[in-house]
Amino acid sequence: MSVELTWIKSSYSVNEGGTCVEVATTPTTIHIRDSKNATGPALAVPAAVWADFLRLIS
Repeated sequence: MSVELTWIKSSYSVNEGGTCVEVATTPTTIHIRDSKNATGPALAVPAAVWADFLRLIS
């Protein structure tokens, strides 16, 4: 079964096309991609790992 992801652009991304990051969340996984290449590869990490990452950078 495939789940349709809803991608959200980072508020830190700029509109000039240089740095564009999007994330899509599911209950267990966070998906991260470059919005300039929406059909390209995406990184998927467990939700707990993403939460740890956010704690480290804030």
